[in-house]
Order: sequence, then structure tokens, then C-alpha cells
Amino acid sequence: MADATLIQSKDTTANPAPLGLLGFGMTTVLLNLHNAGYFELGTMIMGMGICYGGLAQVIAGIMEWKKNNTFGTTAFTSYGFFWLSLVVLVWTPPTRAAATSLPALSAYLAIWGLFTAVMFIGTLRLSRALQFVFGTLTILFFLLAYAKYTNNVGLTHLAGYEGIICGLSAMYTGLAQVLNEIYGSVVLPLGPVKR
Repeated sequence: MADATLIQSKDTTANPAPLGLLGFGMTTVLLNLHNAGYFELGTMIMGMGICYGGLAQVIAGIMEWKKNNTFGTTAFTSYGFFWLSLVVLVWTPPTRAAATSLPALSAYLAIWGLFTAVMFIGTLRLSRALQFVFGTLTILFFLLAYAKYTNNVGLTHLAGYEGIICGLSAMYTGLAQVLNEIYGSVVLPLGPVKR
């Protein structure tokens, strides 16, 4: 009878969450500076939406899958493809067949708000920092959905300011994870939740 040998492998791959959080956060801040009325929607935001908000988050989501993290995989991959789909919606030529009406765009944003609200429930088991990111993102999607539905520019500007806060909170969370790992201690607190 042969001896059974137990082999354990240790995961030595990097934490992909900061990449995903920073890709989301930085792109969100830039788009919401536009929503707040600071500058026009242009190629700078679209480029960030494709490359960092979109592709970098999808890569982070795939890396989370390798780490067996269902929440991270679902969040980063979904929001990565959100950014890519948003760029397609904005850049699609406004022909009769391709034009996106304000009610349709409102429905698009509302369904993302619903998805985010359910993901927020998942953060209740993770950290206060992620709760803040997903809570403010839920509010942002519903504010933008209502602003588009009513074509209310003032509400879009308000949503822009709220979105800047959301994006900065995601940047904080991503950078806190990087610095806390580098220094091996809590440099920037994330507010872990006791299970």
C-alpha cells in the first residue's frame, strides 16, 4: 500500500483588489468632475473608461477568480464591463437605430444601481471602507438614473459631487490596502468587520 502524501500549496500571488479599486475610483472621479460641471465629456474620460476603469478592472476580476474570491470577481469584472459598455453607449453614433434616449439611459443606470445595492449587502461582511464605497455608489447610480429620467441638470451636478466622494473613497480603499501591505501594519484604516 502506497503512502498518501498531502501537498499544500501557498498562494503567493499579489492582491488584485487595489488595482480594481483604483481603476474604478480614479475613473469615477474624472467622470463625476464632468457630471459636476467642471469640464466637457471628452477623450480623456473615455480613454480612462476603456483602459483603466474597464480593462484594468476586468484583469483584477480575473485575478480575483484565481484567488477564489467570488465577490471580487463579480464586482471588478462587472464594473470593468460597465465602463466599457458606458463608453460604447457614449461613443455610438446617434443614428435612429443607435440613439440612447434619456429614459433608456435612466433604466441602464437604475439596473446598475440595483446590482450595486445587492453587492453593498455583501460588503456588510467585509469592511467599513468597502461599505462606504458601495453605499455611495448605490446612491450615485440612483441619483444619475433619476437625473437622466427627469433631464435635471442640477441633479446631475449634485450626483457629480456625490460621485467624486465615491471615487475618492475607492481610491482611499485601494491605496490603504497597498500601504498596509507594504508596511505590514495599519497605515490607513479600513475598518474590518468582525464576523
